[in-house]
Amino acid sequence: MSALPPLPGLLAFEAVARRRSFALAAAELHLTASAVSHQIARLEAQLGVRLFERSAHGVRLSAAGEVYLSRIGGALAAIASATDDLQHGISNSLYLHCSPSLATLWLMPRLRAFAQACPQIALNLSSSPTPSDFALGQADLDIRYGVPQWPDLVVEPLFEEAILPLASPAFIREHRLRRVEQLLEVPLIQSTVSVVQWSDWFRRFASGLAPERFAVRFDRAQMALDSATQGLGVALESATMADGHLASGRLRPVFDAGKALRVKAHFAVYPARHAKRAPVEAFLAWLHREAALSIRAADGVA
Repeated sequence: MSALPPLPGLLAFEAVARRRSFALAAAELHLTASAVSHQIARLEAQLGVRLFERSAHGVRLSAAGEVYLSRIGGALAAIASATDDLQHGISNSLYLHCSPSLATLWLMPRLRAFAQACPQIALNLSSSPTPSDFALGQADLDIRYGVPQWPDLVVEPLFEEAILPLASPAFIREHRLRRVEQLLEVPLIQSTVSVVQWSDWFRRFASGLAPERFAVRFDRAQMALDSATQGLGVALESATMADGHLASGRLRPVFDAGKALRVKAHFAVYPARHAKRAPVEAFLAWLHREAALSIRAADGVA
């Protein structure tokens, strides 16, 4: 293994990158700004790249610094978490990473049930659209969204989702939505990262028709669903992700269950070596039980 940079330099780099200020980073690290500056300079000299761009307006990460932070930030967080667990005598931790919309819309409302079922497990949850890097020890388990293309990892599908047009009851009444072709006359909401796009839905249920524009575009299912509840238009989303909105009556399907596309797009992903860890095993068993319950609930809607 090549020589690692000194840990104080890495900590100084991460603090300056996060705070965008040498002075604030120095205060956080209980050092002087000059000491932090020297540590950064030594780190840049060792790496042979400039990590920050300095100007009269402040400091910002260079392109190389952005890449470096994305690679080491999670590793430093993992070291900090492991140290904290050790100091507090916690030996049964689970580090879970999850795609943002699933974390907010589906997982969070169910975590109380997990805490009650497995009170001995200390759960640490992080969320971002970027998958965790198991090589850096960032997570024990990742719940990912998309097309499964993750070689050398165990990939377990969670549930089949019904993707269908959803809108607020008031919006459906106002526009008297009954036929597929009417969707071309109302605002449509696009989820740009969804594995199912409006073009896919129209190709299946209205061949020859396609929307020419969208009222709004979002890169999160949660925002698309929230905008639909506020009457901005019709969202093409998962009944599973929208179960809270559907149960409360804030949203409802525009058409019957026959106008739903079914996909598997959420997966529990982990290295095979993690399977024997007791917290991972317990969480996966609970996760699949909840997924089965969720499927039955969603089938009642779509």
